[in-house]
Amino acid sequence: MRTFQSWEEVPLFDSESAEAEFWMENRPDVRLMEAALVSSQQWTDSVTITLRMDPRMLARIKRLARSRYLNYQSMIKQWLSERLEQELRDRPTNRMP
Repeated sequence: MRTFQSWEEVPLFDSESAEAEFWMENRPDVRLMEAALVSSQQWTDSVTITLRMDPRMLARIKRLARSRYLNYQSMIKQWLSERLEQELRDRPTNRMP
């Protein structure tokens, strides 16, 4: 079974059978699932922000989230969290923010 590291690796499916076949052969990495749990646990500590976005981009994000059975705001937070972790991992250790 193949393990994927990012939700970006989950394709858009043409049919339920294609989706079922994908999930039979693939699974999310444990860290990806843990990050999702941490995000849900931080729900009570969340802060509301306003973010202006191109309506076409937002429509595409909503379609993508819907195809993954996710709330689009949750998916955006997940993407930001993944990118933040990547940035923190990739930065030189001798520099302080």
